[in-house]
Amino acid sequence: MRLLVDTHAALWFLEGNERLSQTARALIEDDHVERRLSAAVVWEVAIKRGLGKLKATADFHERMGRQGVSGLPVYDRHATRVADLPPHHSDPFDRLLVAQAIEEGMSILSVDQIFRRYDVSVLW
Repeated sequence: MRLLVDTHAALWFLEGNERLSQTARALIEDDHVERRLSAAVVWEVAIKRGLGKLKATADFHERMGRQGVSGLPVYDRHATRVADLPPHHSDPFDRLLVAQAIEEGMSILSVDQIFRRYDVSVLW
């Protein structure tokens, strides 16, 4: 299984937040699952931290790396795929995650129901 971890799932995991489902926690902790954190997630957290809209440690992506979650760069093919997505919503970070999941053959780990409107596997 290949898994792309959404922003809130990564942050909730690191915080020990009870909103993270047991399934999500188990998948993040499972060394048999390929777990990835998009550069778009790191970018989103950096922007929101800089604006004071989010309290997260600057090294959250490194902490996820210590859990075995590796980074996923944003490639040209990911950015290009965004143009082909239906306009279900306008959040650029979410749309890029969908494009990455499609291009890389991954499921998205997210509680966000908007992802289910796209042709992508969503786990929670």
